[in-house]
Amino acid sequence: MNHLKKTLRTIISLFLGFLAFCMCYLLLAFWLPYVTVNPDWVKSEKGIEIFVESNGVHTDFVMPVKTEAINWFQKFPCCDFENVDTSYGYVATGWGDKGFFLDTKTWGDLKFSTAFNAVFGLGSTAMHVRYLKGRLKEDESTRRLVISQAQYKMLIEYILSSFKIENSRILHIKHPGYWPNDTFYESEGRYSLFKTCNVWTCNGLKQIGVKIGIWSPFDRGIIDHLGR
Repeated sequence: MNHLKKTLRTIISLFLGFLAFCMCYLLLAFWLPYVTVNPDWVKSEKGIEIFVESNGVHTDFVMPVKTEAINWFQKFPCCDFENVDTSYGYVATGWGDKGFFLDTKTWGDLKFSTAFNAVFGLGSTAMHVRYLKGRLKEDESTRRLVISQAQYKMLIEYILSSFKIENSRILHIKHPGYWPNDTFYESEGRYSLFKTCNVWTCNGLKQIGVKIGIWSPFDRGIIDHLGR
């Protein structure tokens, strides 16, 4: 009987500890995006136009394909994609868990093992790259930013540092994309509950001097902040 009581107390303690952890995580996730860094950031209309885009969960940087600083076709050639040509004007890049990217085309495809590995940093990571046509417009899921040439070069360095590179070449993952205009590349780093795809975007914005929350594991903490 005493053994059973100890077991029950242990289970209850573990459950309460897990509940407390979840509550603290959610509290910080909703509070820290509003504790800002780079308070001197001033929006401008002169420079390089970029966008931060959300699909409701995950955020990407969206950039012009060709500028003086870089031609992204040289990094992500058309041959890596099912159906992309040089008429595309924008490129979107986002970092995330490789299992999520490759094995979870829809939420119905999500497996417990994929989510578990991602949350606890047990899997590897990948970069998702899309080419886009047409001019982007700012809306509730897309935020427009204008940054300087120097800031754009810093952003390029930040993004490229997330790719795995061998022999001066970014490592392409030969796996079907979601659409004909997207694909995946091997990446550096580990995804976890504390370093999500949105934290990666947030860190990039912090690095180039944009006023943004100190930590934002969810997309709304970024999109809502940039919309103010």
